Amino acid sequence: MTDLATRLWDNATTREGPVAVLSESACWRALADTPVGRLAVAIGGAIELFPVNFTTADGRILFRTAPGSKLAALAAHPAVAFEIDGFDDTAAFSVVVHGRAERLDHQDEIDEADLLPLTPWIPTLKYRWVRIIPAEVSGRAFRRGPEPERYV
Repeated sequence: MTDLATRLWDNATTREGPVAVLSESACWRALADTPVGRLAVAIGGAIELFPVNFTTADGRILFRTAPGSKLAALAAHPAVAFEIDGFDDTAAFSVVVHGRAERLDHQDEIDEADLLPLTPWIPTLKYRWVRIIPAEVSGRAFRRGPEPERYV
């Protein structure tokens, strides 16, 4: 079976040399097939990165978390970036989502989210659901290979 990075490269419509621009639908396919991403959040004047396992539903990214600095920062500064990447022997990819994070507070939304196929990877209780509402989704795929000859 072909790996995700190679499939993304092979199906890209816009390529220039070893770089391809992914369509938004290809970015969402990559998000749906990648189990872990990185959430970038502003905390105390600095940008912090948090690895999170996540799922996608209805054009949104959802993850579970516990009370702490991440949840507090999202309440104070909901503008976030979310990134995934991957690679195989012949290709690599990166997808970045810019958007707004919001905690699910209504019980009907929480009940619906609890039906999604997402469980914590570590043995901790994570009852708080957060969704990222995307404003921009972009991605690139890259053909891997040796560095070209220098100084020719």
